[in-house]
Amino acid sequence: MIQKIVIVGPAYPFRGGIAANNDRLAREFINQGCEVVIFTFSLQYPSFLFPGESQYSQEQKPEELDIRVEVNSVNPVSWIKAGRKIKKLRPDILLIRFWLPLMGPCFGSIARIAKKNRYTKVISVIDNYLPHKKHLSDKWFAKYFIKPIDGCVVMSYTVKADIRKSVKNKLIEYCPHPLFDNFGTIIPKNEARQMLDIDLDSRWILFFGIIRDYKGLDLLLKAMSKPSVRDVKLIVAGEFYSNSKIYYKMIKELGLKDRVKFFPEFIPDNRVAAFFCAADVIVQPYKHATQSGITQIAYHFNRPMIVTDVGGLAEMVPHQKVGYVIEPEPIAIASAIEKFYTQNREKEFSDAAAIEKTKYSWKRMTETIFLLYSKLTGSINEFS
Repeated sequence: MIQKIVIVGPAYPFRGGIAANNDRLAREFINQGCEVVIFTFSLQYPSFLFPGESQYSQEQKPEELDIRVEVNSVNPVSWIKAGRKIKKLRPDILLIRFWLPLMGPCFGSIARIAKKNRYTKVISVIDNYLPHKKHLSDKWFAKYFIKPIDGCVVMSYTVKADIRKSVKNKLIEYCPHPLFDNFGTIIPKNEARQMLDIDLDSRWILFFGIIRDYKGLDLLLKAMSKPSVRDVKLIVAGEFYSNSKIYYKMIKELGLKDRVKFFPEFIPDNRVAAFFCAADVIVQPYKHATQSGITQIAYHFNRPMIVTDVGGLAEMVPHQKVGYVIEPEPIAIASAIEKFYTQNREKEFSDAAAIEKTKYSWKRMTETIFLLYSKLTGSINEFS
């Protein structure tokens, strides 16, 4: 029986989807009777590498979680100390959250040291094996990380394929990204729009989350300029991690100033519901992707989606059931928005999303991790 788990990765006081995900996963393990300790960072990114305004959350500390500040991502001394502490704790599972090869030396070193107790199994939940924006060191860092890992859980088949290109002898289990269910309950649409101070009667679509070039906001803005969607307005809510001037210039040149409402900041947890509930449909016009936490927030609020057919997005959004899956092109995006409104699909897609989201429970994620652990401890020689 699994009794003790150590999670290594971002957690409070760090903000963002992965930190929130780790906190929520820890709670699910606790609900199932496990003792959980989270080793988080004293330093996650050096300030010159972090493109946002702040790495830290303004939310209240989750007092029910045992979160220990132990890891400096660029200080090898801290890796050794953290690894030795985990080795001594002898957890059944060391669960490492991996999303960026830059973390490979840190996490790979901790794993190597911790498993010297010849008891702990090292499992990694891998968001991305290789990043969207690639660097020369990525493959080396990722391989260094993956070597001591006993088994992996992936949330898209795209990530599984990336790992398989690098290593063949790892157990890999698939589990879709669980719901982000920590953002409160559904708010009536008009109430949400009043909270955002936007028109109550307009057609509003939402682009949400950190703004990076690969997420295709430029494609969505070009789509918004098409005559077929001239009566639609766009909410853009999220902090810029790329050059904001490019997008503001596009808005001016495309004549969209009166149809795009920007909220260019990190959106705290207690405001997320207003954005999703104010929108008729959530649009993810990504140019490439693995999976997206935005999808799981949309599901939580029963929101229809328009996503591009890249990475694992289509795995999560059944076409013509909870939304549309389209090519990452402005014409295709505009066409999907037009069909959504002219065919009056909001209620149909929303009702379907409420049913579809039952697949994405946190219990399914913990059960997948437990299944992988049982295979590892049972010395299974077949690899999925």
